[in-house]
Amino acid sequence: MKQKKKEKPQTEESRQAAEKESTARINDLEELRQTIESLQKEKDELFGKLQRVSADYANFQKRATKQISDTTAYEKEMVIKTLLPALDNFEHTLQNAHSAENVDVLSKGIQIIYDQMLDILKSHGVEQIEALGEKFDPALHEAMMQKAEPEKEDNIALEEFQKGYKLNGRVIRPSKVVVNKLTEDRGQKTEDRGQKTEDGTEVQ
Repeated sequence: MKQKKKEKPQTEESRQAAEKESTARINDLEELRQTIESLQKEKDELFGKLQRVSADYANFQKRATKQISDTTAYEKEMVIKTLLPALDNFEHTLQNAHSAENVDVLSKGIQIIYDQMLDILKSHGVEQIEALGEKFDPALHEAMMQKAEPEKEDNIALEEFQKGYKLNGRVIRPSKVVVNKLTEDRGQKTEDRGQKTEDGTEVQ
């Protein structure tokens, strides 16, 4: 009997400990379940946001492509409209060419149209590159051939085969030129020309 009385408290303690452990496990499982549900909810929200962002980006790409296309078409239309008056004047000049009093009248009409075209291009940011008589610049000029004219400065453009143009300061077509290229002997002779020797004789 005494032995049974001693075992009873131990059994009660074990039972209480087991209950506490079971309760703790249930609490842990419940907490874990809530964490899983929270993460699942967060995942669903993030996935939903990702889908919306992807849809917005796809729509943006479509709009951007259309806007670029519309802008390009509009710019083309504006350029063409500004060129039409010059084309009209050119047509009138051709129509009246047979009745022109002389070549000078026709030449003046063409010059007016040419100047009008330059003004139109200038309004769009296009400007001609200065080349004739200028120092050769490979960034602006393209050398088609070389000549040697001692009476002129070395490395300048003697002739211009084709006009060069810039668009908003950027070269879109370089000027095609003939470059003056003097040999060292000719260059030195040109520099010495006009000087006098000690006896007063002028160097030829």
